[in-house]
Amino acid sequence: MTASDGRRRISLGDFRHEALSETSSTNSECLARARAGDGGNLWVTAERQTGGRGRRGRLWVSERGNLYASLLLIDPAPMERLGSLPLAIAVAVHQAIRRVLPLGAEPLEVKWPNDILIGRKKTCGILVEGEGLPDGRYALIVGIGINISVMPDNPLYPVTCLRQQGSAASPEELFAHLFAATAEVLEIWDEGRGIGEITALWRAIACGIGEKITVNLPDRSISGQFAGIDDNGLLMLDTGAGRIMPIAAGDVFFG
Repeated sequence: MTASDGRRRISLGDFRHEALSETSSTNSECLARARAGDGGNLWVTAERQTGGRGRRGRLWVSERGNLYASLLLIDPAPMERLGSLPLAIAVAVHQAIRRVLPLGAEPLEVKWPNDILIGRKKTCGILVEGEGLPDGRYALIVGIGINISVMPDNPLYPVTCLRQQGSAASPEELFAHLFAATAEVLEIWDEGRGIGEITALWRAIACGIGEKITVNLPDRSISGQFAGIDDNGLLMLDTGAGRIMPIAAGDVFFG
């Protein structure tokens, strides 16, 4: 359905959900469904993953007690507008976690581009993967892992979990909030046309704007001041002498 303002209306009824006890990876499960012809808007969750993965092929420890969820989208936007989708998903995940955190919890923020931090400690990772299908469609999978009661060691960042922050939410309860929040935010995102609204929402919950950061790129590390993001979601790094460097991908460290 399309509204009078041209924005496509998205409702909860547009999405399906399949809950699994165990799988190798919810992202891999979604990709297999896409290759088999699934029409998309499918959530797959699992109580446990045996081969969960994070960015750059890192292992994502996936024991029972946390939320492991992936969303399959087919042709969600023209390719030139897909770059803003991770920001939209981060906004949705932030909203879902906010709904189950007690008032006394530490600050809930987003670290560029889409890690969710509580008290500057990582509690969620998001992995977006895509693949062109033989029939010409494009499958995009959004994988989301949220620490609820299990807190795997992470040598790169300090970590936390919702239990440690006083939340009693179950994976099922948190997923219900995520299911609803994602539908709301994808309607705002509007196949990439709503990037201005999404970036404004993202900036309002961002962590570390104005602070000194180091960005690890595949071939080098660059330090400077985090000047925010541009209207396309690129990180703007002030390296001094009036030079602003746009960065499309990298690992951010504060201080």
